[in-house]
Amino acid sequence: MSAGIHKTAIVDPHAELDSSVEVGPYAVIGPHVRIAKGTRIGPHAVIEGRTTLGEGNHVFAHACLGGIPQDLKYAGEETRLEIGDHNQFREFCTVHIGTAQGGGVTRIGSRSLLMANSHVAHDVQLGDGCILANSCALAGHVRVEDRVIFGGLSGIHQFTRVGRLAFISGGSMVTQDVAPYVTVQGDRAEVAGLNTVGLTRANFDEHAMARVKSAYKILYRSKLGLREAVSRVRAEHGGHEEIDHLVAFLDGSERGIAR
Repeated sequence: MSAGIHKTAIVDPHAELDSSVEVGPYAVIGPHVRIAKGTRIGPHAVIEGRTTLGEGNHVFAHACLGGIPQDLKYAGEETRLEIGDHNQFREFCTVHIGTAQGGGVTRIGSRSLLMANSHVAHDVQLGDGCILANSCALAGHVRVEDRVIFGGLSGIHQFTRVGRLAFISGGSMVTQDVAPYVTVQGDRAEVAGLNTVGLTRANFDEHAMARVKSAYKILYRSKLGLREAVSRVRAEHGGHEEIDHLVAFLDGSERGIAR
């Protein structure tokens, strides 16, 4: 047993842990778990299932990663949870493995913060640099792009997509796709404005910011139908990465867009 593993921790002999991994008192690590260097596992944390953690993650006390899905169709298939690097999983956070019907894998990117009591369900695809505040819940099959912030007690309906640099206000109930760059709030969540703070932090220059603001006005303030508004945004601002990404996201919506 590594010197970094507390004597009361239960680590299955088939688990693969880098020698630098620290495991706190009473933590439990299952046989199919792989953990890369520099990762710290807090007391009473549970990591099970076919779960892989990258480098430098920190799993705090009582967090549970790799549990079976809360899906009655799950029948013990060998599905997975894949986690990138330098994430934080705070107290009582839960993240589940995927289902066969959903592609077989739940993925967490890198450099994200999942606060206390947050939940990431089966088959979720979470991008890089996201923040889930306390008691936020992502239902099954949700797709989240990079650098999205979810306020406390927000809930995301299954199969919903959330675009990059979006901001979900605390307590919001999201049932339709949320476009990149916007802030939504309410039950059911509606667009309340642009996430200008997020765009500034992402180093959008004045020209990119102006294009996004213009696109926002066309999409959400012009009273045009969605498809007509998207066509106008493409015609007036297409050819720039931030706009092309926005248009592609809107074109790919199946649930409809929160407006």
